[in-house]
Amino acid sequence: MNLQRRHFLRTSLLIPAAAIASSVVPPIASAHGGADASTASSLSLSLPIAVLVAAPVAFLSAGAVLTVVAIEVLAEATVWTVRRASDGARASLHFSGDVLTGSALAIGSVIAVTVVSAGWLLSVAGEVICLVPNALGEALLYNERVR
Repeated sequence: MNLQRRHFLRTSLLIPAAAIASSVVPPIASAHGGADASTASSLSLSLPIAVLVAAPVAFLSAGAVLTVVAIEVLAEATVWTVRRASDGARASLHFSGDVLTGSALAIGSVIAVTVVSAGWLLSVAGEVICLVPNALGEALLYNERVR
């Protein structure tokens, strides 16, 4: 009986420990090569760029789900007010120019956040709508001529 109890305790402690250890290990990244590299590069240049106005960048975490609360279109910019589903925190995203053309974004739309090396991709229904650059993304985009 003592041997069975010891085996049960060992397996009941190892399974959660293995699950925690596997969730901490980062996924293996794959690099784009050949023709895929130029496709990925052109995709990043065609996305609208957003600036987080009213909140720190920590607002956008991996896997965050945002809901559009308000859309304000000004003469020179568009401002989205979004609310994070997990805790109700709000932030404003400021876009230069008209970003709503061709986008199915409306008040109540759900935006998914995906973390990439150059920042955060915001997508609606599987379609990427904009890139919020981090420090690396800003360095890559700053004062660059798009050809």
